Amino acid sequence: MTTGSTAEPDGGDMHGADAAEPCQRAGPPKVPAQEPVVDAATAEKPNSGDLSPAQAGCSRNWRSPFVMGMTAAAGVAVTYGVVELIIAARQVLILIGCAFFIAMSLEPTVSWLVRHRLPRWAAVLSVLVGALGVAAGFIAAAIPPLMAQAGQFSVQIPEYLQSVHDPQSVLGRLNAQFEVQQRVQQFVSGQSAALAQGLLGAGKLLLSTISGAVVVAVLVVYFLAAMPRIRRALFRLVPADQRPRAVGIGNQIFDQTGGYLLGNLITSVIAGAAVFVWLVIFGVPFPLLLAVLAALLDLVPVVGPITAGVIVSLVSLTVSPPVALATVGFLVMYRVVEDYILVPKIIGRTAQVPAVATVVAVLLGAALLGIIGALVAIPVAAVIRLLLRELVLPRLDHE
Repeated sequence: MTTGSTAEPDGGDMHGADAAEPCQRAGPPKVPAQEPVVDAATAEKPNSGDLSPAQAGCSRNWRSPFVMGMTAAAGVAVTYGVVELIIAARQVLILIGCAFFIAMSLEPTVSWLVRHRLPRWAAVLSVLVGALGVAAGFIAAAIPPLMAQAGQFSVQIPEYLQSVHDPQSVLGRLNAQFEVQQRVQQFVSGQSAALAQGLLGAGKLLLSTISGAVVVAVLVVYFLAAMPRIRRALFRLVPADQRPRAVGIGNQIFDQTGGYLLGNLITSVIAGAAVFVWLVIFGVPFPLLLAVLAALLDLVPVVGPITAGVIVSLVSLTVSPPVALATVGFLVMYRVVEDYILVPKIIGRTAQVPAVATVVAVLLGAALLGIIGALVAIPVAAVIRLLLRELVLPRLDHE
């Protein structure tokens, strides 16, 4: 037996759809069609407790001056805290960045060994052993001459002191005319506390340098071992639709940076070897130390080779003025050969940075981070140029 009552329409789905609508579409609850419509003048306003959560949230005024002011103040406070945190951790961040750049410079060699069927851990170990062997060889070759020259200087100190009191010697005449000995004694007695603080500061600097080198070496090992995972993690931060393009740009960045740093290291070793051969041929003192200094300074673009050339030329002046002039000519010719033959062949087109941008980048890097900033200035400038060419300029051209 059927009843005559009619089934009412189910309003559960309708209510869920209304609750899911955005705030802009939220309004008074919908009235079913079969219910009589109440006149707007006599309709009772709904109680705030009867509103849905979405409607209640929309009743708040998020554009009020108080809310906007609090939001801006919170943003400024967070930004200030982040900046202070970066400044406090500046030294650690520099060490991490230096280790990462060294790992990027060694990554092409590790990848080449991996492509030749060598496990990655064995490739990393081989590269690190080779790099440490080269560094230990330089140190072992430089320390004996340095100690020998220091010993000779200590033996000659009494002779220098005796010549200062001899009025017939050059040092004696200079001492009698300018009172060099008295001025030195007054300076030492007046600056004894400053000298003691300077020696203490030098000891702290040496200790911090050694500890920093150890930290960088350990970080380089970890970065090299985890470089594929680091690259995949960085690429996953990009949305999926833009990930293929990001992978292509990221591979170019890694190739340019690693290729430039490794090529710069090779050209610096060649520069040190050339300087060493030249100084040995002409009998310039301290040839090995000067060659190591020239190789280290050659790592710093623009400024480093000029500084090394001035130092080597001044030392060669102790032999004779013609040897000094010949040394200057040799260094200028080698600079031309390195810039126009060695660098294009070894580094190639990995870092296509204009000359003006190179000088500006090196000066800014040296002013911000010192020697480390000057070392990484050109690859950073190359990365910025690549990002501008691939991302910014095409968007500006289509606008």
